[in-house]
Amino acid sequence: MFPRLAAVFSILLPFVLGASPIDRRAIVSRYNPTRNASSPITPMQIGNGHFAFGADVTGLQTFLPFAIMSDWGWKNDSLPPGKTWADIYNYRGVEWDFHGRLVQYEFGGDPSVEEWLESNPNRVNLGRVGLLFLDGNGEALNVTESDLESIEQELNLWTGTMTSRFFFDDQHVTVTTVSAQTSSTVGIDIDSSLLQARKLGVYLDFPWNDGSSDFSAPFVGVFNMTSNHTTTLQVGGKLPGGAQAQVSHTLVNSTFITSVGGDQFTISRDTPAAHRYSIYPANASNSFSLSVSYSLPNDTPETVAPYQSVAEESVQTWEQFWSDSGFVDVYTGSSDSRADELQRRIILSRYLMRVNEAGDTSPQESGLVNDGWFGKFHMEMVFWHLGHWALWNNWDLLNRTMGMYHRFLETSIQRAQVQQGFSMGARWSKMTDPSGRSAPGDINELLIWQQPHPLVFAEYQYRATKSQATLENWQNVIRETANWMTAFAWLNESTGRYDLGPPMYVVAEDTSPNVTRNPAFELAYWKYGLGLAETWMQRLGLVAPSAWNDVKENLAPLPIEDGLYAVYEGIESNFWTDPTYINDHPALVGLHGWLPPIDGVNLTIAKLTADKVYTTWNVSNCWGWDFPMLAMSAARNGETEQAIEWLLNPLYQFDDVGMPVGGVRVPTPYFPGSGSLLYAIAMMAEGWDGSTTQAPGFPGTGWNVRTEAMSKAL
Repeated sequence: MFPRLAAVFSILLPFVLGASPIDRRAIVSRYNPTRNASSPITPMQIGNGHFAFGADVTGLQTFLPFAIMSDWGWKNDSLPPGKTWADIYNYRGVEWDFHGRLVQYEFGGDPSVEEWLESNPNRVNLGRVGLLFLDGNGEALNVTESDLESIEQELNLWTGTMTSRFFFDDQHVTVTTVSAQTSSTVGIDIDSSLLQARKLGVYLDFPWNDGSSDFSAPFVGVFNMTSNHTTTLQVGGKLPGGAQAQVSHTLVNSTFITSVGGDQFTISRDTPAAHRYSIYPANASNSFSLSVSYSLPNDTPETVAPYQSVAEESVQTWEQFWSDSGFVDVYTGSSDSRADELQRRIILSRYLMRVNEAGDTSPQESGLVNDGWFGKFHMEMVFWHLGHWALWNNWDLLNRTMGMYHRFLETSIQRAQVQQGFSMGARWSKMTDPSGRSAPGDINELLIWQQPHPLVFAEYQYRATKSQATLENWQNVIRETANWMTAFAWLNESTGRYDLGPPMYVVAEDTSPNVTRNPAFELAYWKYGLGLAETWMQRLGLVAPSAWNDVKENLAPLPIEDGLYAVYEGIESNFWTDPTYINDHPALVGLHGWLPPIDGVNLTIAKLTADKVYTTWNVSNCWGWDFPMLAMSAARNGETEQAIEWLLNPLYQFDDVGMPVGGVRVPTPYFPGSGSLLYAIAMMAEGWDGSTTQAPGFPGTGWNVRTEAMSKAL
């Protein structure tokens, strides 16, 4: 059964059984976020997964320059002084010993070239759109948010419609903002008598963006470095898409197009040196609608859709999203006082992930809100960003991104075999960009836990489709992924076992790479992944390479110290009290929780280890996906109350619009916190392979948990 049909059948099943379906719209609408003042840190957002528009309390970016971001808008900075493209292409890092041979890694080379490669390309803030307030003579007023009165802003989650109402100069203003779902277009509708009095307009502004900072939060780019970039305006004539005006914004050698259509208007540049343009309605009326569309020069829209079309597309797409895919109701009928907050987090996370994390490449940590790590994305985080889509049956969204494994296969094979000299396979990068190239850095080059991820995604897709097409589509990715896992494991002749590392970094990135050998989590994930790859080949009627099974069956045993699993083999015996090892991701709890039961993982020891983590780890230093991972471990171990406590831990916060707070370690938002929440909720509510009770991850008292169109976790 195809995923979409299976989801629809699951939704209709309550009718067949005589039970009432979940009132999805009522639950979603209950958590429509509202504001009466802008947040200085997070915007209210609309978007479509490829494109997102962040707004202050006016529904635009009038007072705060929240970003307009995309999954396609990237640029390169100028080359370092004295460097040429040949220096960039010929960059070489260090060579380290890998069990008797030298392996080249992309770090430790020319510092200026390495820094440029790490920060380029960087993701671009496409611009800013705001309200322009005028006096009776047409002069711009210096207005601040404090000059507005009776502010009311609401985001209708069911339709993706943002409505902002306020009074200025005793006159009512309503701004309605929506995002197209098939283009990078924002639709804006303004209603106010100030328009007819010619006291209200709209401005466009364009910032300078560069890769000078790892993180650009809460805002991206600056608006006062006008000489660093150029904008040009075209009006009239035969502009693409029927636009009335088009602004070309060039940063170094990259140009981005802003096309404006809608009601008739005039547009002019504020000053010759500025990149700000003022738009005024051509006709005296109480209403004014605009569509602002963003694109690359060779990808301008065929039509700049009018506001009404954008609004209708938003309503239709969002209603379909909420109605046709998975749903979890933990609020209706629950007496536990925590159910309301947990449901709020679920609904808002579902919305924000649809806006920020449903593009053509793996999302960056901050989605399309601002720039983390120059806007680059991390392939090791792809599981926490996207794994939930499989369990909530949003294959239309997940399939957008999964194509990256096929697109990046060639560069990953080159990384493994040409650059690093492994005999076979594809080594997936850690920090990358749409080219699939690995950004330099020791952690970027030596982390390995991202390697089995595509095997898990493929397995989920096959469970959803049961199709030969799925098997064949993933075949090359599966084969080359497992080939490198086999090549990376090396036979330790003194033990007769295959070891992992050194050099390598563990999930937590807090061990010395040159001594890290046989880390517990990576060993378990390696064994699990190779088993999935073998099964895949069997389904295809093929014989899996014998080397896969040889490595899988003869991997080193998981390291044990004093009856508990250890981070890696040979770690200091006092590591449980050493701050070096207990201040980052507690991956040891993932041995049974995040991962299903695996041959070679003793579940009794795994539970004892998890209990030790609960009491010993510096949880105050944890963030994001740490808490759902802890909850999944507790759930599989039957500690359901503890699972809920982890998901609602005071250190694991979501703000008023649902943005996952970065906490002590990273800027806000940190979307792996949202994706992992949704994955954990799906697992706890729908269950996992082998679970037999309803909502096995929730306490039996105080909670009434209902699901529709959900899938079990592995």
